[in-house]
Amino acid sequence: MTIPNTIPITPELVAAHGLKPEEYRRILDLIGREPSFTELGIFSAMWNEHCSYKSSKKWLRTLPTDGPRVIQGPGENAGVVDIDDGDCVVFKMESHNHPSYIEPYQGAATGVGGILRDVFTMGARPVAAMNALRFGAPSHPKTRHLVAGVVAGVGGYGNSFGVPTVGGEVEFDARYNGNCLVNAFAAGLAKSDAIFYSKAEGVGLPVVYLGAKTGRDGVGGATMASAEFDDAIEEKRPTVQVGDPFTEKCLLEACLELMGSGAVIAIQDMGAAGLTCSAVEMGAKGDLGILLDLDRVPVREDAMSAYEMMLSESQERMLMVLRPEKEEEAEAIFRKWGLDFAIVGTTTDDLRFRVMHQGEQVADLPIKELGDEAPEYDRPWTAPAAPKPLSDDAVPAVDVADALLTLLASPDQSSRRWVWEQYDTLIQGNSLQLPGGDAGVVRVEGSAHKALAFSCDVTPRYCEADPFEGGKQAVAECWRNLTAVGAEPLAATDNLNFGNPERPDIMGQFVRAVQGIGEACRELAFPIVSGNVSLYNETNGQAILPTPTIGGVGLIRDWQKMARIAFAGEGDTILLIGAPAEWGTHLGQSVFLRDVCGRLDGPPPPVDLAHERRVGAFVRGLIADGLATAVHDLSDGGLALGLAEMAIASGIGARIDLPGGIAALPALFGEDQGRYLMTIPAAETDRFFAERLPGARVAAVRIGMTGGGELKLGGTRAISVQQLKTTHESWFPRFMNGAD
Repeated sequence: MTIPNTIPITPELVAAHGLKPEEYRRILDLIGREPSFTELGIFSAMWNEHCSYKSSKKWLRTLPTDGPRVIQGPGENAGVVDIDDGDCVVFKMESHNHPSYIEPYQGAATGVGGILRDVFTMGARPVAAMNALRFGAPSHPKTRHLVAGVVAGVGGYGNSFGVPTVGGEVEFDARYNGNCLVNAFAAGLAKSDAIFYSKAEGVGLPVVYLGAKTGRDGVGGATMASAEFDDAIEEKRPTVQVGDPFTEKCLLEACLELMGSGAVIAIQDMGAAGLTCSAVEMGAKGDLGILLDLDRVPVREDAMSAYEMMLSESQERMLMVLRPEKEEEAEAIFRKWGLDFAIVGTTTDDLRFRVMHQGEQVADLPIKELGDEAPEYDRPWTAPAAPKPLSDDAVPAVDVADALLTLLASPDQSSRRWVWEQYDTLIQGNSLQLPGGDAGVVRVEGSAHKALAFSCDVTPRYCEADPFEGGKQAVAECWRNLTAVGAEPLAATDNLNFGNPERPDIMGQFVRAVQGIGEACRELAFPIVSGNVSLYNETNGQAILPTPTIGGVGLIRDWQKMARIAFAGEGDTILLIGAPAEWGTHLGQSVFLRDVCGRLDGPPPPVDLAHERRVGAFVRGLIADGLATAVHDLSDGGLALGLAEMAIASGIGARIDLPGGIAALPALFGEDQGRYLMTIPAAETDRFFAERLPGARVAAVRIGMTGGGELKLGGTRAISVQQLKTTHESWFPRFMNGAD
């Protein structure tokens, strides 16, 4: 049934489009009349939170976005960073949280598809993907269903498209019961002098529709993603897009071939808000108007209305401004790949966004104001209360070995093998590490030794306790994970997931987290070049944990010297680098406190950014010189869990000598920041302390030696590596089989 363009605009209809009364009054002032139904939908699409960033723009502007390697920062489909030799890496992270909770398979699959398009729209061939997933409590009746659907969706799309999934995160917490998080990352390689942008140029040029046909799936998806959920969540299922990775693979190849032909002036992915957002952004950026004729848009359903066509979020579609003399060649390329190619409009000089349908003009709006005049709010916020100190009775006496096994078998610290084995991690033949280490690593094809490292990180419980320190820590941990494989951290993308910004306490979490992220990025020379904000992640007033995910990219100049997490052999010296004199002290907000002691309080560990930078440079130097035989950064679970993970990865045990006078539990399970475990050949130990350490202004201590089939932490009982591995890998399969 066709939706007419003459539906009366009522206050109820305005509210159903996610627009406040004062926002609607602003629309009336801008256009001097009542909008048509299609125009109301266009404003709803452009002015919702998901597309306009109206609650976050003020604070996003405070983030550092420039650097000597930055070619393109925020504002385009993805960020672009120079990696030498005329090469660049193009990358971004985006959320698909709301769709994935409603329809987990398609929500996650189209999240992967969308982020891949953001990358290849810039002219880059995707070479790596990651995902950061957060689900509700394992005991919640919907959690297992969501995990199964999301993981299958990520794998189904990424595997079929042909991009390796090289890393990510999976965590559980009851605060995600009503809103799971699906944050998708993609990176691609391009030549620095062959980047494509979305700014339209030239008057009277053809606007071309590329890719798959338009359907009714995803209509209103961006508006849905800009509101919190309630008990009517199932009614939102039609707003979830449906993906086809095989069409997207053809679209990739056709776009790259077309870009090589010289036909493309500007190109834009049809993502959130579909045809509306892509056309408006292309025209507005170029100070041009756009005239669209919807009768020329390829559709796969009968009797689609102008409203549906403008707001559809059908996948695998692009919009392009074309050089007219290349039209025939361009169309031949797309027909060859079995894709639609249709001239659906033209660029104009009137700064208007005009839409024709069935011979009638259904929209005539000022194009710049659609984007530039979107509401921007300086929302009231309250500073979060400082966390109380950890109480003296917080840490009961527990057996170290039992505590370690408890952590290894916990939902958050157990092996993610069940997840990543469903992803193709080796396709394209350039992956140099399997998931499970500190960072994914992909060889730069065409280069003799160059590689890229990728990691995504955040600790939401830290952000809940202290958003400022939590924001700093998310950046620092991502930076450390890149450092731990030997990569120079280059730049980052962010995915800022929070609850309802209209609540001052939630807005306070957002503001302080962004301030912490900004401080860390400045101090670590780690600029934010792209990203995404996802707000209103709450159901019936229950917000998620504040989750500002940081995705980072690093450069390895010689991957033959890359470090790995696994112990390399027996008899190596184990060093703890960057630790305080007590090895570890900080148990506040630790997983030991939460999962072993059954409580979660105290402040998160503070992050000393000057210390992070100094220790990181020292560690990278040791890796580059070939001295390090294994490296692992320390985070959740502290020293004990870090050692266990290195032993499990290698099958080699270790013995740790805990000095007298050091409190065992904080030393082994404290989550003090800025620390690394490293192994070096035993024969190099004396030279390390005599020649490498002096003058470095970095603390390092020999704590033990690798060897044998057991892990022994000080005076506690030894645990066989096989028991560590069995415990570590048992929880996820058991949970997904319904045993837990």
